[in-house]
Amino acid sequence: MIDNIKFDDKGLITAVVQDANTKEVLTVAYMNKESLEKTIASGETWFYSRSREELWHKGATSGNTQKVVSIKADCDKDALVVEVLPAGPACHTGTTSCFTEVIQENAKVGSVSIISQLADIIKKRELEMPEGAYTTYLFDKGIDKICKKVGEEATEVVIGAKNRDAEEVKWEAADLIYHLLVLLQEQKVSVFDVLNVLEKRHEEK
Repeated sequence: MIDNIKFDDKGLITAVVQDANTKEVLTVAYMNKESLEKTIASGETWFYSRSREELWHKGATSGNTQKVVSIKADCDKDALVVEVLPAGPACHTGTTSCFTEVIQENAKVGSVSIISQLADIIKKRELEMPEGAYTTYLFDKGIDKICKKVGEEATEVVIGAKNRDAEEVKWEAADLIYHLLVLLQEQKVSVFDVLNVLEKRHEEK
């Protein structure tokens, strides 16, 4: 694979680092042949610093390592996408992604990344059980209450669909997804494991 990679005249290639679960772009860095080899061998990201002119292992000092899931080259083999499972923030500022500054946004659209964010919040709620939070109330009442809410919200989605009310379907589906995420957390089933099942089913078709 490495022999087919087209490094530039400085021996570098652009590496776009992406969260393997959420598909969010975390950062853009550079690799040379040695850092790419180290990344493949170690299973964690290594990059080449153009300013320091040296290799650097992501998370070596901060602990915010990135476990490599896959490395893909583009059609011209002069750029890489590195899918990772991050152990912490990707950016030195402490943010999940380096891409936080909005230059232009013509329209706000929903993103599947909210699923992972919501799952993280629900997990934190179960751990900390803050007083007054609705999620705390659900965990406090237990599995029967959570299952009841999932059933109720599923029924509301069906009613909205039967009424041909797209607005109602949209809001009730959001409620259903939230309560389903609560149920998954109560059962200690990762939403990403569920998504993996969907991917496997898609591959089999």
